[in-house]
This record gives sequence, structure tokens and C-alpha cells, in this order.
Amino acid sequence: MSDLSHVFGPEGLLASQIPGFVYREQQQAMSERIAAVMDSGGVLICEAGTGTGKTFAYLVPALLSGRKVIVSTGTRNLQDQLFHRDLPLIRKVLGRPLSIALLKGRGNYLCRYRLKLVLDDPAALDADQRAQLNEVARWSKATRCGDIVELGIPEDASIWPHVTSSSDNCLGQECADLQDCHLVAARREAQSADLVVVNHHLFCADLALKDEGFGEILPGADCFVIDEAHQLPGTASNFFGVSLSSRQLMDLIRDTELEAHRVASDAPDLIERIARLKRVLQDARLELGDSERRGPWRELGENPAIKRALETLDRRLAALADGLKALAGRDKGLDACQARSNDLLGRLHVLTAPESENAVRWFEIQGRGFRFHQTPLEVAELFRDQIGRDDSAWIFTSATLAVGKGFEHFSHQLGIQDAETARWDSPFDYPTQALWFVPRGLPQPSEPDYNRQVLELACEIIGYSRGRAFLLFTSHRALRETAKGLEGRIPYPILVQGAAPRAELLERFRSLGNAVLLGSSSFWEGVDVRGEALSCVLIDRLPFASPGDPVLSARIDALRQRGGNPFRDYQLPRAVIALKQGAGRLIRGVEDRGVLVVCDPRLLSRSYGYTFLDSLPPMARTRKIEDVRAFFEMNSADASQSLDHGASAGP
Repeated sequence: MSDLSHVFGPEGLLASQIPGFVYREQQQAMSERIAAVMDSGGVLICEAGTGTGKTFAYLVPALLSGRKVIVSTGTRNLQDQLFHRDLPLIRKVLGRPLSIALLKGRGNYLCRYRLKLVLDDPAALDADQRAQLNEVARWSKATRCGDIVELGIPEDASIWPHVTSSSDNCLGQECADLQDCHLVAARREAQSADLVVVNHHLFCADLALKDEGFGEILPGADCFVIDEAHQLPGTASNFFGVSLSSRQLMDLIRDTELEAHRVASDAPDLIERIARLKRVLQDARLELGDSERRGPWRELGENPAIKRALETLDRRLAALADGLKALAGRDKGLDACQARSNDLLGRLHVLTAPESENAVRWFEIQGRGFRFHQTPLEVAELFRDQIGRDDSAWIFTSATLAVGKGFEHFSHQLGIQDAETARWDSPFDYPTQALWFVPRGLPQPSEPDYNRQVLELACEIIGYSRGRAFLLFTSHRALRETAKGLEGRIPYPILVQGAAPRAELLERFRSLGNAVLLGSSSFWEGVDVRGEALSCVLIDRLPFASPGDPVLSARIDALRQRGGNPFRDYQLPRAVIALKQGAGRLIRGVEDRGVLVVCDPRLLSRSYGYTFLDSLPPMARTRKIEDVRAFFEMNSADASQSLDHGASAGP
């Protein structure tokens, strides 16, 4: 096994060149284990507790390996952090002038062709969008790589779909701006780079060769590092499915209108076909009802009015495709719209055909839009032939991969066999830094009074913590009820998910220093708030997925039909990993101190609770609210002396 003490040791390169670097035995051990797999090939599944420094632990051997390496992360923010901060630093420390590249999906790059289209006809934009368009136009003349993150406009701003491309509307090799395409340039750099940073969605796209036209990057690589690996099965399930949304259809309508007015004003029949499709799309949305919901496809199929609306949508979409076919060859933009209409029509046919036993079909309605899905029940077969082939090296890592001490749940999801596994505990002093509290006397979560009693408990604990708290919920309903109940009862700023973009809420939470933030699923992971601003995390329920979720329900049925135990094999492992993610928000640095509150009494009253307990860090444990108050009143040394650090919390 490679000895990397000259890099990670107390007197190593990192300690000598990075101010504040601290030697961590776990980090060096992890890096050496990864280096060994990169040298010999194979598969390593590993978990590194918070604070281990897993990013440096895999980047160092990746840059020293001599292989072409693909690093895949869970989000674009993590991609940017790796590429702009971590990789340049490690490359400089090691003195390795290797080439690195950052590659994102199409929607992250300015499309010069679509920018020209909307500049020629901005009438469809509102005042805010036109102001943003002017900013984009000015920036387009100066940007080198065209990554929209460069501009101060939020990434979810409504202007971006107008000036970026998707696999639906990209003209590919037929585009007049191909030579100046930012995406083409990014892919060209990725193909020649020694190390490429991608995200999980793009990784799946390249693995499946679904996004063709510019070549692929994965076939040239033989070393793969999958960070935040716990997210990959979910991303793959979404990617390898089939979906159709009202937004895709509206984008097609908008783009076809633009092209028709530009080059086919002499074809009034096409304009009428576009208008008919727009009307029937609006009618279909009305038939789906006002309430936001998600459900199994059979709920739609059993409604005669919705069934008729979908049949009419099929005819109008087919009519648009025929109208565009009649103008084939007149203009590349119109030809691209014809290809898109045929593609969307094909998706609609898949989604309205008899259901497959290997997939689940479902729908979701949100705001003024809808989306139809067909999701595979398993993705293991799709990965089995890729992972571990030849002498390639695969590293899967996360702070939350293991359930208890094992990795069977994760490896089964991706069809991984004969993998090495390893775990490294966090270097943080959890018994001193953190107190884990399960209150006595709360009813079962199914009881009607449960949310009210959680609210009362939250008010008391927030008083002890002086704000500085995350309240994490498993449902939006419970979140809204608690947010309303806190109003006027606590003297601290209240920040609620949905009131502003996630990044803005987190920045306000950090800057205020005494705020209370209420969030659901998206705040359970990927949030790093260090210092006293976050001193308490309260979790309202054990994060079991809703049994009414159509995908979960179908997977449970499939497991049961094969003789498996859905709760033990699927629901419980997923909930354990989610709880680990939520609990991991609390202690983010060696100076942090805080209290983790798990309100759900099932954690200690049900036999499966021990699976959760075995997976949590070794915090001091209590069931006394007085200990919580004392923890916040005392300094770290006093608190550590007064608490039973290793004691189990009895029922």
C-alpha cells in the first residue's frame, strides 16, 4: 500500500503549505487505501465521517495515479468548489502540472444561437427578463467559457432557458455557431484533460451515451471517483427513466413560434397548429385539477376527462410534427423543432402505453405545470457491466453510505459485486462536542396531537439555544404548521424554506447568527454551517419515505413479490442514511458544539431503532431536558464533565 505520509503527515506537504492544515490519521489512511485501488484496479466503497477531509483524500492519489480520472459529484456547487478551489490547491502542493477540466450539462452554458434568437424577438419576455437579457448580452461578449455561474443572475432565473440549450433544442452539428459553442469547447477540454469534474446526472448521461453529438469523455477514462455516492442511485433512477413535462411542451411551442415568425410567416397553417397545441396543453392542465400532488398513473387513467385530454394532446402534437415535416429542409431551426416534436410525441406514447412490470409510471402536479414519469424499479443492471470492468478503478465515497457497519444496501442498488469496503470515523470529539436528546413523553407520530407537542418542545429548546437552530421536517405540512406556530412565540428571526432561494436563506442564517431555519428534504444534506450560528438540529420524525409515494409503493410491491422484506431491505436503510445526513448538519468543525434532538419516540421504542443508533456518531446521550439546558449554559469543559458521554439513552 502506498505511503502518503510525505503528503498528509504532520510534517508533510499539506501541513507545510496550507495554513491551518491539521494532520488526521483517518484522512491519510483513506488516501492510502484509495491509492492502492487506483494502482491495481478494482472497486472500493468507503465512508468517511464528517471532518475526515475526504476530498483531499481522493484528490491526492487521483493526481498522482497517472490515470485519466473522472470525479463525479452530487451538485454543481460541489463541482465548482472542486474545480476552482480544491484541485488548484492540491495540484500546486504536489507540484503536478496536470490538466484539469470542468464539465457541466448543456443548460449551464450560454448558447450563442439561442441568444441571437431572443435578441431578435424579445417580445415574449417580461420587463425583468428583458433587463436580465441585457446583462447576458453584455456578458456574452466578455466570457471565455460561457458558464452561467459567472454572471450574478441566479441560476434558477427565468431568463436562462431562453439563452441556454437542452438536448431537446440543440442543433448539434447543424448549428451555425458550432465553432464558437461554449459547450463544444468544454467537452473538447474534458476529452484531453487528465482529470475531469462532472456531476452525477452528466455521468449517467455519458454512461448511457444518451447525449450524443459531441463525443463522450468516459470511454477515455479508467479511474472513477464518485463523491456523494449515496445520491447516485436516485439520480440514475431519474435519468434512465422517461419523462414528459408541460414545460418541455411549452418550450417547444415557444421555440417553434420564434422559428415560424422568423422563416415561415408564409405558412399560416403551422401557426394555427402551434396555437391548437397551446390550447390543448392548457386544457390538459385544467383537467388535472388545482391541488399540487403526485400519484400513480392509474389515477389519471381512471379519469375519463383526463384520458380524453391526453388523447387530444397526442393528436395536436402529432399535427404539429406533421406541419413541421411539410417544411423540412427550409431551416435548421424548424428541422430541430420537428425532431423535438417527434421525440416528445414518442415519450407521450411510451407514457400512455400499457405499463411495464419493470418500471413504475406516475405523475406530479406543481403550480401551473405537470410532469409525467416512468421510472425503472432497479438500475443495478445498467451499472453492472460498467463498474469494475478490465483494470479500471472505481471509488465510491460519502459521509453516509453505510447502514450500521455494512454497505450491502448501496452495493445492491448499483449491482456491485466483490467490492472492497472501508469506514473511517470522524476525527471530531463527538462525546464532548455534541449532545443527543430524545425527549420523554411524546406521543407516536401518527397521533393527531404530535405536531403540536413537537412545536412546544421546539419553543423550549430554541429558548435554551438562543435561536441558532435548524428544524428539519419530513413533510411540508408539518413544516408549515410549525412555522406558523412559532410566529410571535420566539424572539428570533424565522427563516422558512420556500420563502427565498436556498442559498439566500443559508446566507441570511449565517449572517444573522441567532436565526431559526425550518427546512425539509433539501436542507437535510449538502448544508455546511460552521460555528455558533448553528448549535441545534431538531428532527421531527424518523425520515421514512411516505408510503403514498408512487415509486416507493411500486418498489415495495416488487420486493415483496420476489420474497424480500421491503422494510428491512429498502425502507429502513434509506431512512437510516437520511437521518445520518440530517444529523451531520450539526458538527462541522473541531470548535463546533451542539445538541441533536430526535423527537420521534420510535427511535427507542421499536426494535429497528438500534439500526439508527448504530449508524449515528458517538454523541453523549440523554433523555432529560435539563441536560439540554445545562449544555447550552455551560462552557465546553464544564458540559463534558457533567454528562455521561457513552451512556445509552434508556427508554
